[in-house]
Amino acid sequence: MSTFEFLWQGILVAMQPMNLVYALVGVTLGTAVGVLPGIGPALTVALLLPVTYKLDPGGSLIMFAGIYYGGMYGGSTTSILLNTPGESASIVTALEGNKMARAGRGGPALATAAIGSFVAGLIATLGLAFIAPYIVKLALVFGPREYFALMVLAFVTVSSAFGDSALRGLTSLFIGFALAMVGIDQQTGQARLSFGIPDLLDGVEVTTLAVAMFAIGETLYIAAQGNRIAEKVEAVKGSLWMTAEDWARSWKPWLRGTLIGFPIGAMPAGGAEIGTFLSYASEKRLAKNPEEFGHGAIEGVAGPEAANNASAAGTLVPLLTLGLPTTATAAIMLAGFQQYGLQPGPLLFATNPQLVWGLIASLLIANAMLLVLNLPMIGLWVRLLTIPKPWLYAGILLFATLGTIGANPSVFELGMLLTFGLLGYVMRLFGYPIAPVVVGLILGPLAEQQLRRALAISQGDVTTLVMSPIAAGLLIVAAAAFLIPLILRIRGRGQVLSQLAANED
Repeated sequence: MSTFEFLWQGILVAMQPMNLVYALVGVTLGTAVGVLPGIGPALTVALLLPVTYKLDPGGSLIMFAGIYYGGMYGGSTTSILLNTPGESASIVTALEGNKMARAGRGGPALATAAIGSFVAGLIATLGLAFIAPYIVKLALVFGPREYFALMVLAFVTVSSAFGDSALRGLTSLFIGFALAMVGIDQQTGQARLSFGIPDLLDGVEVTTLAVAMFAIGETLYIAAQGNRIAEKVEAVKGSLWMTAEDWARSWKPWLRGTLIGFPIGAMPAGGAEIGTFLSYASEKRLAKNPEEFGHGAIEGVAGPEAANNASAAGTLVPLLTLGLPTTATAAIMLAGFQQYGLQPGPLLFATNPQLVWGLIASLLIANAMLLVLNLPMIGLWVRLLTIPKPWLYAGILLFATLGTIGANPSVFELGMLLTFGLLGYVMRLFGYPIAPVVVGLILGPLAEQQLRRALAISQGDVTTLVMSPIAAGLLIVAAAAFLIPLILRIRGRGQVLSQLAANED
């Protein structure tokens, strides 16, 4: 079957009434959490993992994807009106968007962000549909050596992509590895690190860890900050509609942002932040009036927002085809797949094509829903910013606790939720990224299994791990992904120190 036929079948699945409901719930929740500063799509999906445990897998995953897309949309509202990016990918939008809001042009800023997100999401989702089958064909030739090398690449890129320090990222990853060792060994059937506690024989639940690290840890961290910064919401003045000049200045940045954001999001070491910064820099370079940048240039909102949403579709390429998460939300979505006994990768396209193509097609529908939700209902989203923080985070704590008890009614599980929540709080306090812990817990056992298989086939010969051209290439890319940022960081520090020494002289 061709990609068009698969996509058409996916549209038929996505158009089923219950799946439309799941998509609508997802995009509405996603927009709401995107608007609220400090609550991102990763936290929301983590909260919903235990609640959706017994629901339909396809519908739940469609809802999670809708939350992801909606969160990317909603983050622009906070950036423009509050100058507080809800997500790190919305930082660039705040640069020009908030200046436009202060000048009384908040409406056009929000409109170009919403329409640009729609255009980028539509093109990028079609890109996902047409690129994914080719990556799947490549991945089907992978053996244990290639899969282990791919996992090493995933571990290195995740450690480098999240947080400011690769060392801290690796530390977080090894915490995840340590937790993945708990339970019964898949090969020998022996108990490992269970300390005689029966509840640990099944290992650490991914949902419990995800909810604790993202929801409980974030809530404790925000509560510890207090109300140190006074937040002022800029009112939306005038019409939301864009003028003919605004349209003329926005449509090219929308397309350029899409072309920049999608491939960067699809890279193993990509991420929305890089795409938005590159888009902003390119728009500033190509603008007819570059002096407007820093004072409310609409191109500085249109381009980065398109890049932001295109990268969201891009991150689903490695997640669905190879099982590699490149963002925190993708890591939690990977946990969602595993919750239903599904492993994203090339075999998923062969064994469960309805689910995969239904999910891809639902993103097209979610995009249209988001455009309808974001333009006419902007007043409602702005009101969400007035919810008192104590109420908001108390509700998150309650929901996280009830969800975990509902999925696994155990006092021990509740104790683990609190323990991991405190660990998440301490890690945030000292600047350690959270996502690598979850990735280590999910992918650690898979990497171990593939390594042991490869060594069993080669009768313990470690050198065969690099005999395969694909495996060797992946390991070289992994080494480069780790060393290049490290070298650049050392060079940057050296330049700073030499500059300081020159200033002293």
